[in-house]
Amino acid sequence: MAVETELKLRIAPEHLNRLKRHPLLKRLSVARPNTRRLYNVYYDTPGLDLHRRAMALRLRRSGKQWLQTLKGGGGVQAGLHQRNEWEAPVDGEALDFEALKACGGQRLPASLRKKLKPLFVTDFSRTTRLLAFEGAQIELCMDSGEIRAGRQCRAISELELELKSGDPAQLFGLALVLLDIVPLEIEHTNKAEYGYRLCTDARPYITRATMPSVAAYPDVPSALQAMIWSCLRHLQANVPGAVQKLDEEYLHQVRVALRRLRVVLTMAENVRADTELSALHKQVAELCMELGRVREWDVFVTQTLKRIIAQLPAQPGLRKVLRVSEKLREQHHVALVSRLHGQDYQRFLLRFGAWMYGRFWREAAVGGSTLPRFVSRVLDIHGKQVNKRGKHLARAVPARLHKLRIACKKLRYGAEMFASLFDTVEAKRYMSALAAVQDNLGALNDIAVAHRLLDELDHARSHESTSLIRGWIERDYVDQVVKLNKAWKKFSKQSACWRKAASAQKTA
Repeated sequence: MAVETELKLRIAPEHLNRLKRHPLLKRLSVARPNTRRLYNVYYDTPGLDLHRRAMALRLRRSGKQWLQTLKGGGGVQAGLHQRNEWEAPVDGEALDFEALKACGGQRLPASLRKKLKPLFVTDFSRTTRLLAFEGAQIELCMDSGEIRAGRQCRAISELELELKSGDPAQLFGLALVLLDIVPLEIEHTNKAEYGYRLCTDARPYITRATMPSVAAYPDVPSALQAMIWSCLRHLQANVPGAVQKLDEEYLHQVRVALRRLRVVLTMAENVRADTELSALHKQVAELCMELGRVREWDVFVTQTLKRIIAQLPAQPGLRKVLRVSEKLREQHHVALVSRLHGQDYQRFLLRFGAWMYGRFWREAAVGGSTLPRFVSRVLDIHGKQVNKRGKHLARAVPARLHKLRIACKKLRYGAEMFASLFDTVEAKRYMSALAAVQDNLGALNDIAVAHRLLDELDHARSHESTSLIRGWIERDYVDQVVKLNKAWKKFSKQSACWRKAASAQKTA
């Protein structure tokens, strides 16, 4: 069995041709380039049983030779694809399960073998160069062709950087060098997955946050590193859907991923200072701010205004405010999509990948606190901030409530990330009470934001309408304050669910 480690990058056809002619590749090459046509037939059952098991089975023709390949397991991190691969030559365009068994591949159940049939084809030209880059050997593959499934077709134009020897960080380093020559985008999805989407007419999945069980990690750095990978996967999986505007939920999940990422990066800074970490953290914060502005207009248009218009349909001035607001909302969306589609964002992701495989983690792993004690210390700090901001809640002004909301958000994300260390019942009770407080604070913040956005609107001809909107949302504000005080009283009675884990570590 071999394990592929490769970085996939999308590239426009005209830029691919330009890159092929660039002198840098000749300078880094250790052998002459090789071009060949690769014709691949992918097999699965009508129920897509292999796909559901995260496996792919294909026959590849290269020249006169046929190869049978089974891929499975592994994953994608910051665009870096790592999968187990079992490969063996076969006599022709027919599956050979004995050959698969002989090369050590997973045995497929007989019930599945009988159902396998050709599903889609990838047909492309591949130019391969072996490059020497900063002590590593990297195979650069430049692919151009198409994926076909029945009458459906998708173009292929991409790069694959496969690590032959060296460190994975050097794949990202080379990609950053190439990005200075031509525009590139990290490719989260492989050719096989695009083939399946053609077959099923599916679109990218909305991916929600999942946290690794940190109890399985031996120390603080390895747990934090796993958390960051999880946040990056969450982010990258949802960006394509957000850029294509397939559903508003994609953009929401991008925001959630970035907010969680900020929390973990703050924890990493508590472990060890690092200039690249600080620079990346700053960029994450800037993206969060841009996404926050988009969400403000989303909530104002789709929730605040439309709910009021539904209650007061006879007020024509409200629809004028809605039309102006929708234009401003669209402007913010366009700016954000441009940012997520831009080369600065791709450079940010590549730098992140290089940093995640870099020396920070090797040096941070030396010495330090145990994971339960580290978590307890960090969450105690966030908990004290929440309690401090929550004092005199009944008299709190919007600015103080905003600070309390941010503190609650940091505490909740931190507690959720390390929930596998805590007593399940206590953690669930604590998190539920905290979430109720956070939800009420969020509703109050939306109302405060609505007032600010109304100030931004040019409402010289709609003063009566905006005054009506302000009066309506102020009524909501009073109701939410009552709910917040009830939620806060319930939360105040909860004990910190993380302290027991730290105490158990001390007595162990």
